[in-house]
Amino acid sequence: MAPRSGDGGRGPVRGSLERFRTEVRQRAQTRVSETVLRAMATAARLHPMANPERHQVEVIRDVPYMDDGLVDHRLDVYRPTGRPGPHPIVMYVHGGGFSLLSKDTHWVMALVYARFGYLVFNISYRLAPRHPFPAAVMDTLAAYEWVVANAASMGGDLSRLVVAGESAGANLVTALSLATSYRRPEPWARRAFDLDITPRVAVPACGIFQVSDAGRFARRRRLPYVVRMTLEDIASCYLRGCDPGAIDLADPLLVLERGEAPDRPLPAFFLPVGTRDPLLDDTRRMRRALEHLGVPVQAHYYRGEMHAFHALVFRERARDCWADIFAFLDQHLRGAAVPVARVAPGSDESAA
Repeated sequence: MAPRSGDGGRGPVRGSLERFRTEVRQRAQTRVSETVLRAMATAARLHPMANPERHQVEVIRDVPYMDDGLVDHRLDVYRPTGRPGPHPIVMYVHGGGFSLLSKDTHWVMALVYARFGYLVFNISYRLAPRHPFPAAVMDTLAAYEWVVANAASMGGDLSRLVVAGESAGANLVTALSLATSYRRPEPWARRAFDLDITPRVAVPACGIFQVSDAGRFARRRRLPYVVRMTLEDIASCYLRGCDPGAIDLADPLLVLERGEAPDRPLPAFFLPVGTRDPLLDDTRRMRRALEHLGVPVQAHYYRGEMHAFHALVFRERARDCWADIFAFLDQHLRGAAVPVARVAPGSDESAA
């Protein structure tokens, strides 16, 4: 084979070195981020208000939802003790770019839902790059199957089932919603469909709803280098080795934008996002796709807020977001009509 012009025939070597540097950078960033965020989550548990008992909530930790002994296949149950059941149910799926964090770093999300009377199943799942797509989706659906089989015996009401998550978790609960509403070819997705239990509501917050084509955000507006590289790393880690023609449930937004009618109704969607979130445009597209399909949807844009701002529950805008979430859930789970594509008062979609 003739050497490439200008590289002395070292093109493949340089390509291998570049891939090695990328992998080293990704692993280093993951380890640093994981360490910092886990330390913050652990420190936050020391605050007196983090004690579940103060909110009349009991926690059952590390329940396996698969019988393989993996730590990644465990969930925590947050059960209200001060209210009579059966309780509405939330299955919560954490974010972290598909490559870091766990149920243990996202305890505050579960506690907030449980404090307001929801029986919460807060799950972990296998992480990339060691476990690329479709591992996280498969695990999310396996956890859902476990929740459907066990929630009633723990005081849950399956007729009021909610799936929620943020960032990568928003992607996964949207994929779950598709798997339970569309009859798909993947065997692991078909098992979820065959349960014949569809969530009533999905709350995918600040989601990355299309993992492929990570450069689309930078084409729309200028982004800091670190943000661009993070988005590219998410895509390369999660989709490593995948057939580009078989990643539908990594790109649930693209599935919905095709406009195909579901085999059974999709859940109602609540889509909160900050206007300074780099992922903002995915939420705007998701709202339009759901509206086109006639799905009840509310998209709330919180001016000036960054990615996953609602995790900082002590902040005023985070409290506003949670109030909007619970208002939507209360309205929909009570069977009331939900307006389609309403923008929250005071938010400005044009600013998004």
